[in-house]
This record gives sequence, structure tokens and C-alpha cells, in this order.
Amino acid sequence: MVTPNNRHPAHDGLRERWVRTLLAVRRPEADLPAGTPSPYDYADDLLARWAEPHRRYHTTDHLIAVLDRVGLLSAHCSGPEEVAAVSLAAWFHDAVHLPDRSTNEERSARLAERALAEAGASPALAAEVARLVRITAGHDPAPGDTGGEVLCDADLAVLAGSPQEYAAYAAAVREEYGFVPDDAFRAGRTEVLRHLLGLPALFRTRYGREHWEHTARRNLVTELELLSAGGNGGAGDGAGGATGGETGSEDARGAGT
Repeated sequence: MVTPNNRHPAHDGLRERWVRTLLAVRRPEADLPAGTPSPYDYADDLLARWAEPHRRYHTTDHLIAVLDRVGLLSAHCSGPEEVAAVSLAAWFHDAVHLPDRSTNEERSARLAERALAEAGASPALAAEVARLVRITAGHDPAPGDTGGEVLCDADLAVLAGSPQEYAAYAAAVREEYGFVPDDAFRAGRTEVLRHLLGLPALFRTRYGREHWEHTARRNLVTELELLSAGGNGGAGDGAGGATGGETGSEDARGAGT
């Protein structure tokens, strides 16, 4: 839960941002069943998830960054409805994040399906948001999937930071996966880096290709070289993570319940 000790400075603004997005797409109040929770209940549940104490990179700051980049890239979407779906997917894409598990994207997608249906969104919208969340497992949307392209570009833009920003990001995620021994971490992270570098393009939007592609590839190659030399040069991302296996089941409850 969010407490005075972990309350983000942007907490109140994020609550309002969520409510505006949800109210723009959900069914009219008169069409909702009695007992439908307040939109603020869902905001509180999601923000509590993003503020979990084990998180070091996949935090509220990451949520804010992805939401802001979705706004930056929104012209790439097919229209306002798709922008709304991508924005909702940004809220959910790391809502479930347990570093020792390999199914976080799937669990986050299921959470989105349940929570959005409960909150009054259409089944089609809930399904689309869940689909977008699942794409972030591999960051390889199909050509022409403009919503997937925007969400993945927004999530991966951290890879295009300055050397100092990239180092801070890498250190934060290494800390998040601190329970993984160095050798296992290097092996898992190397696999992630090679997957990303093997993609035809890291970024699919025009803005991403022009502003982020070159720097991100340079950062990834540098990190891979450091890992190959035996250092802990980086860590999993918004791109994925991980080296840990599945260690148990998580009770994926709907937001607001």
C-alpha cells in the first residue's frame, strides 16, 4: 500500500490522470451495475503496486516516464481510441512485477482484463489493453501494429539515455534482481541484450527511430561488452528481465478489489 514513507510526489496527479483516462473510455454511469467501484479505487490499487518496496527500476518513476512517452508518440496511433488503449496498457504493463518470476507480463495482462471489465470498460477495450501488455514481453510488435509500436517504444526509450542515465538505470535493475548470483545474472542479461540487438529495429515509430535507435544500440553494445568481460554492466529493463525462474503462483486480483 502507499504510505507517507513511499508516497510519490506525483501521486495525486497520477490519480487524476488515471481517472481522466478511464472515464473517457468506460460505459456511461447509468449503464454500470450497482456497486461498480470508484475509478479512484483502481488508481489507488495500481499506484500501490508500482510503489512496492522490492522495486528499484520498475517504480512509479518508470510508470510516469512511459505515460509521458506515450503522449509524445501519440501521433503514431490510429486515433484517440488507440491512444487511450495504449495509455491504459502503460498503467498495467508492469503492474505485476515479481523479479523471481518469468510470467509478469501475462499476469499483468490478466489483471488488466479483470480490472477494466470490472471498472466498466468494454470487453473489446479490455482485451486490447491486455494484448498490448503481453507484447511487452518481447518488444516485437507486428508491422502496422501502431498501438504496440507506441507502447514498446515508450517502454524501451530508457535504453537511449545518456551514459550516466543508462548507468543509473542499469544499477537500479541490478539491485532489483539482487538475489540473482552474478554469473547467472550475466548469462540472463546477455540473452536479453542479444535478443534486443537482434531485432530489425529497437524502435518502430518514426520519432523513436530518429531520436533513440542509434544511442540505444550503442548503449546495449557497450553493456554487452562489459558483461562479456565479466562485469555487471547492466540489467533487465522495461525490456525484460530476467534470469530467475518461476517460484510460485501469484493471486492476481483485480484492481480496486
